Amino acid sequence: MSVSAMEHLTRGTAGRHPELPETTSGTIRLDLRDGGSTEHWYLTVDRQDVRVDRLTEEADLVVGADREVFDRIAAGRLHPAAALLRNDLTARGELKLLMTLRRLFPGPPDARDPRAVTGERVAAR
Repeated sequence: MSVSAMEHLTRGTAGRHPELPETTSGTIRLDLRDGGSTEHWYLTVDRQDVRVDRLTEEADLVVGADREVFDRIAAGRLHPAAALLRNDLTARGELKLLMTLRRLFPGPPDARDPRAVTGERVAAR
């Protein structure tokens, strides 16, 4: 069973993320809607360091969606850009930070690093 977005934000998002570009900085507020309530998660990205808080402050990028959409993104089954194009989520502000969000959540469970795949092909020659 995959980890929900809330569990990932609680346990796996804060800290250093070497996969983020060193030039990435900004704030992202995630508004997870569940029925009649909304949970707010505030991510501060400072180069490769990420801090997670529970704030309703304004952010450089504000992303809103149903909890189920965020759970699919966290499980690697939905790309945030695809969700935006399908109107499954809304985004307001610096859209370039939306790709940062994708890097903070794990990818699909069967995904492979393209560099590893290329290395296998070269070794097989």
